[in-house]
Amino acid sequence: MHPEDFAPLPSDTAERWSQFPHWGQPMNYNVHLGFVVEEIRQEYARLRLPVRWEVNQPAGIMHGGAIAGLIDITAVPAVGWAGEVAGRLVTIGMDVQYLSAIRDEDAVCEVWVTKRGRSIVFCAARVHGATTGTLCATGSLVYKV
Repeated sequence: MHPEDFAPLPSDTAERWSQFPHWGQPMNYNVHLGFVVEEIRQEYARLRLPVRWEVNQPAGIMHGGAIAGLIDITAVPAVGWAGEVAGRLVTIGMDVQYLSAIRDEDAVCEVWVTKRGRSIVFCAARVHGATTGTLCATGSLVYKV
């Protein structure tokens, strides 16, 4: 799977999603953690979680909950790019496998749609260290739209 495998967004859609998750909403979980959009395509999204001590666990590595949150929020534009309102997308299943720790570097997550039904969408995810490229986690998600 490569980003180029997915069609680019139409320009008006790309403009709307470029502001994600900062859509003029008050501070929420996604904004608080500092997720940054790197790329969104049809059925694909890549977001970054900048390294900060607030998202680390006491051992100095990125907390698994922050990684799971990154996976979950990265799925939103991958699933919702086609017009679904982000507030109407609901995670109904998520499985995360932690493979390696992230220490002193940003986490980058890629999510892509593997199957889209009428109201259920299945996705796959992978998270790697931004500097080292080390694969740190994989996941699968199921969204209700």
